[in-house]
Amino acid sequence: MLNGFKDFILRGNVISMAIGLAVGAAFTAVVTGFSTAFITPLIGLATGSVGDFSSAEFSVEGAIFPYGKFLAAAIAFLITAAVLYFCVVVPMAKVQNRFAKAEKVDIKAATRDCPRCYTEIPAIASRCAHCTSEIKPDPEALAVAGLPAQR
Repeated sequence: MLNGFKDFILRGNVISMAIGLAVGAAFTAVVTGFSTAFITPLIGLATGSVGDFSSAEFSVEGAIFPYGKFLAAAIAFLITAAVLYFCVVVPMAKVQNRFAKAEKVDIKAATRDCPRCYTEIPAIASRCAHCTSEIKPDPEALAVAGLPAQR
């Protein structure tokens, strides 16, 4: 039982996820600090409330609704999402597209029978694996595989 837990914890993807969560928490703290220090006061100045609007609230029959804290958290979330999208998602998509390999052609999918022993062999084979007789490869299979035609 403990060996299974140890294998689970030491698995690479679990460790990578833990590192990602730690970095994400630190990144969230930085973005929240930026939002609180710069963005929120600018919005407060634009809306007429001097400085920070996160302390804005209203009360109804004694109940206090601090809507400014919600607005500050929503702005921090939007900034975090925008930074992650434009600084991580978009560049990674470009990198993945650049290094994406073309679909490989399954060369072994095309088969034919050996003319001497009638065993199934790959169509691009130049020698039978069973009877070792030399045979001419199928030109169409060579073209699909991107190999030069043999003479």
